[in-house]
Amino acid sequence: MFAFIPGLLAGLSLIIAIGAQNAFVIRQGLTKKYVFLTVAICSVSDAMLIALGASGLGALIKSNTAVLEIVRWFGVSYLIWFGIKSVRSALKVQVLTAAGEASGSRKSVITTILALTFLNPHVYLDTVILLGSISNQFGEDKWYFTAGAALGSVLWFTAIGYGAKSASRFMSKPIFWKILDSLIAVIMFSIAAFLAFYNFS
Repeated sequence: MFAFIPGLLAGLSLIIAIGAQNAFVIRQGLTKKYVFLTVAICSVSDAMLIALGASGLGALIKSNTAVLEIVRWFGVSYLIWFGIKSVRSALKVQVLTAAGEASGSRKSVITTILALTFLNPHVYLDTVILLGSISNQFGEDKWYFTAGAALGSVLWFTAIGYGAKSASRFMSKPIFWKILDSLIAVIMFSIAAFLAFYNFS
């Protein structure tokens, strides 16, 4: 528990900030489609990245900034594209209902969430590098820390995914979807700008 509780708290503190993943999970929850799939992919992806960080990948990435640079610009490009897509969605005349087309197909949901996770260097900063570095401070107990941090991801994604699903019936007005898509666009553009100018060294 000495390592597990700090891991849980550290994982939650990093993931609670609304980022690209969280914004998509919330939107998907509001559409009531593929919520479990979305939550599961996010949770498993985070757990895997945190475990890789604990195993030493974070230190390796830090020493090879060329890899991060490649991922950085892929991530920036994808986030800008997703932001533009959200702006176009916000400007549409037609109404997006909670169970409507906003959720996309199963394939598009999987592709989007994997891209928002693995093409976003910010995710590597939080999970692989930061949580990985902290976990190694616990020595032999680092895997308890890792388990706690992974549980934090599971709890958070489940809460926002199914919380949004439960609240979706109250948010069916067109203006809500326009505000949500506008907010998502701002988040995507902000993260893209942050990544473009962030100094990884």
